[in-house]
Amino acid sequence: MINYHNKSFSAIANSENGETSSETVFHYKQMDNILMAHYTGGKIISGQLIGIVNELGEIDMRYHQVNTEGKLMTGICKSKPKILSNGKIRLYEEWQWTSGDLSSGHSIIEEL
Repeated sequence: MINYHNKSFSAIANSENGETSSETVFHYKQMDNILMAHYTGGKIISGQLIGIVNELGEIDMRYHQVNTEGKLMTGICKSKPKILSNGKIRLYEEWQWTSGDLSSGHSIIEEL
């Protein structure tokens, strides 16, 4: 299992309907297979996520965030990791809003 504890990530790609960007930084904590993170930056004033990491390092998570418009947004996300040649982790994400327009998208975040 990949351990994400004390790792930071930033978005390198996102669908147009997403709110994270290269200015958004995620700070991950992990205890056993439970993953938690706080994130902020760009269009996001404050966000949190919680998820479960499986034996392949894949993450099934739920997130909530307050954006710069003052709206509380929520969603679900599934992330699949790839270990890069430099040893850093890149996460390929499929997500869907559970608030707002309920649209879905894709994003990629990479370890800083």
